[in-house]
Amino acid sequence: MLVFDRLKSQLDLPEEEQLVVDSVRQMSRERIAPRAEAYDQNGKFPWDNVEDINELGLNAMFVPDEFGGARTSFACYLECVKEITAACAATGIIWATNYHAMKPVIDFASEDQKKRWLPAVAEGALASLCITEPSAGSDATGMRTKFTPDGDDIVIDGSKTFITNGDVADYLLLFGKWSEIDDPKQSISVLVVETKASPVETVGTENKMGHRASSTATLAFDGVRVPRRNLIHNPGDGLKLLLASLNKSRPSVAAHALGIARAAFDEAVSYINERQQSGRKIIEFQGILFLLADLATELAMCEAFLNHVARLIDGGAPDFSTEASMAKMRASDLAMRMTTEAVQLHGGYGYVKEYKVERLMRDAKITQIWEGTNQVHRQLIGRAFMEK
Repeated sequence: MLVFDRLKSQLDLPEEEQLVVDSVRQMSRERIAPRAEAYDQNGKFPWDNVEDINELGLNAMFVPDEFGGARTSFACYLECVKEITAACAATGIIWATNYHAMKPVIDFASEDQKKRWLPAVAEGALASLCITEPSAGSDATGMRTKFTPDGDDIVIDGSKTFITNGDVADYLLLFGKWSEIDDPKQSISVLVVETKASPVETVGTENKMGHRASSTATLAFDGVRVPRRNLIHNPGDGLKLLLASLNKSRPSVAAHALGIARAAFDEAVSYINERQQSGRKIIEFQGILFLLADLATELAMCEAFLNHVARLIDGGAPDFSTEASMAKMRASDLAMRMTTEAVQLHGGYGYVKEYKVERLMRDAKITQIWEGTNQVHRQLIGRAFMEK
């Protein structure tokens, strides 16, 4: 559709990056999309989708060249998230989680640490971001996982829940509290667990409403040892690194939500252009036209704002936390509204699993919850305007 094509053209991606997006779009539509329904039904981890992603070398797009990557702009990355997610939301978040988990390593790890981990990531290793605990969700300062120094090692005790890729990851970016620091904020620290060298117990995986092929695990750390050299920065630096990483993962989640929203919009438009009632196409009824206009406008506005956030990040803006929260909140709210309306426009057919919109509606809900609930984001956005 011309309005959305114009939005994409405004990104003005370099030719080589546009070729990457085009390749991802083709791969997503030809390989990943046809498998999505089966994976949603059986809930199995989509290893063949991961293999297709690795065949294109997509992890390399966020790894610096000197560590085996082929780094692209953040705008290019977001476009790829949308394309993969529109085909299969579970696969989209599996891949995006690699970025969420490894971006703090790319931004803050030492040169030695980058040399040890990033080449494998560029080649397709899976990563996982481990923050949430049963008693610590949006308030990360409530986490209880403990890091205890012991000579050249760090001993980990605690648990993490709702961890995407948790049971399949090669690397866990793990947040916990340094045992020798009492302050709950100042004690937060972060390290990388190499799961092949330091095995972690998977307590279980969740049977979820949506994103069913994406593994969501509960992990137990009972005296797990990792080398002290796996600590990112110093003890107590974790909260700063956590907030910095969330500022970039939230626009990524916004792109994920918009991939779902755009897929639902396309499905709905196709259906109402074909389906007839009372001798007329559904799209010809005024009430439907008004609804379609509202949905298309909201989708275009969200796309345009996310492009704006991408330009801020690619331009090196020192602070874009409010814009990141705005993008995540608005895109995820739209994903839920768009998929709900798409089901409604399909009538009874929208409620059965034969039609894609039923799956998209289930996939959309979590986008309002993870990476900070939208209630939390509304607080963050509002506080940005309080005079100090």
